[in-house]
Amino acid sequence: MSIPPPRAILDPTAARVERELKHAKPLVGCRFDPSGRFLFASAEDDTVQRFDLLTGAKTVLAGHESWTRGMAFVAPSPVVAADFGAWPKQQIALQTAGGFGVVGVPAPKAPPFMFISADYHGKLIWWQGEADTPKPIKTVQAHDGWARSVAVSPDGLTVASCGNDHAVKLWKAADGSAIRTLEGHASHVYNVAFHPNGSRLVSCDLRGVVKDWNLKTGKCERDIDAKVLTKYDPGFMADIGGARGMAFKSDGSAFALCGITNVSNAFAGVGNPVVVLIDWQEGKAKLLKPKEAFQGTAWGVCFHPSGAVIAAGGGGQGRVWFWKNDEPVGVHTINVPTNCRDFAISPTGEQFAVAGSNGTAYVYNFSGVGPVVPPKK
Repeated sequence: MSIPPPRAILDPTAARVERELKHAKPLVGCRFDPSGRFLFASAEDDTVQRFDLLTGAKTVLAGHESWTRGMAFVAPSPVVAADFGAWPKQQIALQTAGGFGVVGVPAPKAPPFMFISADYHGKLIWWQGEADTPKPIKTVQAHDGWARSVAVSPDGLTVASCGNDHAVKLWKAADGSAIRTLEGHASHVYNVAFHPNGSRLVSCDLRGVVKDWNLKTGKCERDIDAKVLTKYDPGFMADIGGARGMAFKSDGSAFALCGITNVSNAFAGVGNPVVVLIDWQEGKAKLLKPKEAFQGTAWGVCFHPSGAVIAAGGGGQGRVWFWKNDEPVGVHTINVPTNCRDFAISPTGEQFAVAGSNGTAYVYNFSGVGPVVPPKK
């Protein structure tokens, strides 16, 4: 079975918390796997936690020696969708017929996929993502300093990473061998994303310079201005900014970056969250601002299959913001009880998740109804 058709209609007011996934340390990042069965959440204890949204199991991925935020996946095509209905219903039927002592049906195996994570020490680690106990398969010293982001090409053959050494690097997804280094940024590179057609890559640095790379030639075709995402604070003699999140629209007609603007204090990170929507053909930017005034940073952004833009972030508290297509003012806001440090949307668009500074990953469902869960013994 392949992933079902994306959710074409979105009612943000229907979103409800489906699960609260707990960890002992603050979370840094989160991503759904390609089937939507697992949520991977990285934490300040240098681990990545894998939460099985079908069985409730929590598995630790230990191998990094620093925080991890960049996460991406390599999966076979077509992707097999997680079935959240059949197995729980089987368990409930068995327990109803035979009582709580009956032996249950084993949970179905997850489809295979590779998980790639990037850490603050500049390392990339390859893992067999669905394994019972994932162990590092391949470790690459990718960057001198923080490897901030990692992305996988649409055909699954190429991995892109970026970091504090001002470089964007390309690797073979199959074995982690180096392909090419893309040079031209003059400051830390915060984020990378592949265009859906697979021929181009965009990257954004600390100073809001977005580069559009031709992957056949390795040359930068153009610079795009996203300097609204950066500020030099003369009092602290420091830059603050960069794209904290980046995503392409599925048809490739636009991409979004998110971060902080209107900074008045770089040391304390005082400013306002913003999403910068870039028209791909023209390279022109449009600013998307939350419906209500808020002080903080937007840490993650995605396009919903309906075309809506969704971002999450925080300051003292967390927020999830919704925009209807490219309308400049948000249409809805969800209050989250902790600072949101990352945001992810499931493959079908039915769910989204935020990584909380309180150690909890909150998973929301747009239907307002969670999956069927077998009763506990």
